[in-house]
Amino acid sequence: MRFSFSAEQEEFRATLRRALEARSPTKEVRRLMATEAGFEREGWQRLNQELGLTGIHIPEAFGGQGFGFGELGIVLEEMGRNLLCAPVLSTALAATAILNAGTQAQKKALLPGLADGTVTATLAFQEENGAIDAAGIAMTVKEGKLDGTKSFVLDGHTADLIVVVARRPGSKGDKGLSFYTVAGNAPGLTRRKLKTMDETRKLAHLTFEGVVAERLGREGAGGPAFAKTVQQAFICLANEMVGGADRLREDALEYVKMRMQFGRSIASFQTTKNKAADMLVDVELAKSAAYYAAAALDEGDDDIAALASLAKASAAEACLQTAIHAVQMHGGIGFTWDNDTHLWFKRAKSSEILFGDANQHREKMMQAWAH
Repeated sequence: MRFSFSAEQEEFRATLRRALEARSPTKEVRRLMATEAGFEREGWQRLNQELGLTGIHIPEAFGGQGFGFGELGIVLEEMGRNLLCAPVLSTALAATAILNAGTQAQKKALLPGLADGTVTATLAFQEENGAIDAAGIAMTVKEGKLDGTKSFVLDGHTADLIVVVARRPGSKGDKGLSFYTVAGNAPGLTRRKLKTMDETRKLAHLTFEGVVAERLGREGAGGPAFAKTVQQAFICLANEMVGGADRLREDALEYVKMRMQFGRSIASFQTTKNKAADMLVDVELAKSAAYYAAAALDEGDDDIAALASLAKASAAEACLQTAIHAVQMHGGIGFTWDNDTHLWFKRAKSSEILFGDANQHREKMMQAWAH
């Protein structure tokens, strides 16, 4: 899949796109983003049971469909294309962390509910400092109880299960890290929805005060699993972002073809052609990086750390720049609430800095290749 998708994957994409276009038109996106939860659980469970979105990369032994990150990337790309208001990315990342850190017994207990959509989950690893590596984790665990805060947690205010990264007091770097699971209604856990520019994706701030948690795997041995999990998170988000960028590009092109000025379509103006060409190049390059990184995950590539950061940096810049061009190509109407362009523009800006911006990831990429 490094250079092209298989016929089965393309058919899967086509089927998924038709389903999401029917289930997630912008009218429905606007309705759901105005709700407190950001999605409707009944509708989400029904959609997930029909399409198996969160179980794509979960092995069949644990209730999933047993595919890889290439297929999960297709799901996330189509989800980003339609701004699907549902806990797909958050639950997929939580499942990934459990697969990386949990024991066989824990996987059998936790993953089936995530795969069939009856349980929503999220991964909480970033803190208020915004760091995306092990050195930035300050939350501590002592005698099985968590103390500290996590921020920018996807769907953290509604998740039934929260996978948390914490460390032993006094440990540094990737030493002494462990993954833990916490029920969303656990005593001592305070969840606050953050006020964000992008209303289509809800983020939360979580405060843990002596919260009893269940450890995944061996105590203090979560460093390698954490590194692997965040790399997978970067690649998943990159694939989602290129879906949104491609939708912005296509919608802008359709608009300028229809918009008439001085007796002809503004798509015929040289400045419009230049923007359209720039958008196409940016999106296709970002797609290539995201697809390649997802394939590298499935194949166990040794350069995955660098490829993950390359994918995120490329997607972050391409998605935001495409959103800027799309607004400009729509003219004055592109800045209005009634026009849908702003929905993807805000998602692009939010995703640009979520899990680290392009500058952070270029630095991580160079460090990975230097070693």
